Amino acid sequence: MEIMTNGNIRIPQMKPQYEAREHRDFRALANYAALEYTNSDAFIIKTRKATKTSPAEYRHVTFREFRAEINWLGTAMKNRGWTGRRIALLGENCYEYVLAHFSILGGIGISIPLDKGLKEEETFSSLERSGAKVLIFDAKHLPLVRRLQEMNAPVEAYVCMNDHTADFLSIRELLEEGRRAFRAGDTDYTTLPIDPDETAIMVFTSGTTSRAKAVMLSQHNVLYNVYAMQRTTGIRRGDMNMAFLPYHHTYGSGGQTLMIACGASTAFPEGLKYIQKNMQEYHVSIFIGVPLLIEAMWKRIIRGIEKEGKIASFQKGVRLTRRMLKLHIDLRRRVFREIHEQLGGNLRFIFSGASALDPRIQRGWETIGVRVIQGYGMTESSPVITTEDPKNRRAGSIGKALYGVDLELTRPNRDGIGELIVRSPSVMLGYYEDPEETAKALENGWLHTGDLARIDEDGFVYLTGRSKNVIVLKNGKNVYPEELEALIQKIPYVTECLVTGEPRHRDGNHKDLAIKALIVYDPDRMADEAGPETAGAEAPGSAGGAAGNAKGNPESPETRVKADIEAINRTLPNYKQILRLEVTDQPLEKTTTGKIKRQQKQQNH
Repeated sequence: MEIMTNGNIRIPQMKPQYEAREHRDFRALANYAALEYTNSDAFIIKTRKATKTSPAEYRHVTFREFRAEINWLGTAMKNRGWTGRRIALLGENCYEYVLAHFSILGGIGISIPLDKGLKEEETFSSLERSGAKVLIFDAKHLPLVRRLQEMNAPVEAYVCMNDHTADFLSIRELLEEGRRAFRAGDTDYTTLPIDPDETAIMVFTSGTTSRAKAVMLSQHNVLYNVYAMQRTTGIRRGDMNMAFLPYHHTYGSGGQTLMIACGASTAFPEGLKYIQKNMQEYHVSIFIGVPLLIEAMWKRIIRGIEKEGKIASFQKGVRLTRRMLKLHIDLRRRVFREIHEQLGGNLRFIFSGASALDPRIQRGWETIGVRVIQGYGMTESSPVITTEDPKNRRAGSIGKALYGVDLELTRPNRDGIGELIVRSPSVMLGYYEDPEETAKALENGWLHTGDLARIDEDGFVYLTGRSKNVIVLKNGKNVYPEELEALIQKIPYVTECLVTGEPRHRDGNHKDLAIKALIVYDPDRMADEAGPETAGAEAPGSAGGAAGNAKGNPESPETRVKADIEAINRTLPNYKQILRLEVTDQPLEKTTTGKIKRQQKQQNH
């Protein structure tokens, strides 16, 4: 660590471990992948589901075929006069989405991925604010598109990703148009000028606390981030990726671009319900997810072990493999072979981002031999800022600065906590038509993340919360809600929680605050004995409630929660103690990345 003259602490960068090529633009990346990985599968697409009488059918798209279809679709777009246009994308993850995104970035214009979870008014606003003139959508969103037409959305052309409607032009029709023209000698698309430093992608932030901002990213922003990730991760040709994270987020689209750069194959899940089935089906080796999903997958594994009455056997295997690891003998994949087979047999890495992952869940996955790599980033940084070294990790840490990323902790307080600021080739150009917010976020090339963190003596970074969420008490003490939320989340039956500061008195004096927790519980889980959610990481039920087993217990949920919160309070200094509770079994409202809409919940409760 290096202390700067202004009092900031410079966070060390990860050292590059793998060779990689930095690509000038998306066309160069597609050309490289076609030449380097040629006939390897870039995508595997299920075209027909299995039935009782026939197996499933698949289409395999090689990297060479992917480039060819980019050129065909791009040629059709050019010939329809869309060069220089802003083109919005709306739909579920699919091959056509990636194809359209790469075709737009191959010299046509600006790609604008829209949040598929938005309501019609918000979608209309995004189209209007961004200036999109073409909307490429999937058939699932056909009712929304018809409503947008009725609302006179400022869109001149609509294209359906699927072939399920006769009312709109389809990508297949455009591909055929472009294929004929390209083969007839119209190859102008492949030489259209691309400025890698101009706005190429416009992404609307999820807006947990305010109106969404439109982040402007260049091709250089995104591709440098991909390059830096290649230098520090072990993704390789032949890996199989499951594209679960939505492409309208930079975490999802950036991850997909990384797979193409690395020569990994991509398959598409059929939905959350079928994740495990699809992982088996495609023998997934790389999975990129958010903590909510990664935790749910782990809990499903443990509940399956519980249901089969194999907990004792599982824990025996944990003890055995731990002893052998001390002797540098890794038997985890062999001992836990049955679990690995349920996941497809090839799972090597899980990459977790978007929010903090419970360290116990991370240790649980590690117990069976699956590495969980945590990272941290934001849309404004294309997105990755920090990541863990697969060979040198600390539970609860988000790792160190990504290769090529300057990261500093600004003037840490007496607790060692300060704001993270970042400077790198991946930092955004700014917010579209919002110079005031851009000036707040960018200062002399440094992006103010708004995230608070601390670092340990070895340079590992630990997030402590958001600067805008800090609760400042009357005595001047700072309380970080995320710190308390992490403690509450260790209670097995708690599914979500939100910690806020609430005026102690009815006069609403906002300087005299009490700590309040809004807690969402799982009734079924509360009714059961505290199960080994983190078996393999800690003893079964070690994070269990202080009130003990609720099975047959007449206590109300409020009484049970109160007892468990009191147990947590006994471990905290007085000023951090939770004094007010609200208990519910109804989920909190979230953004499409699974983040709780914090300000909205503060206003509503």
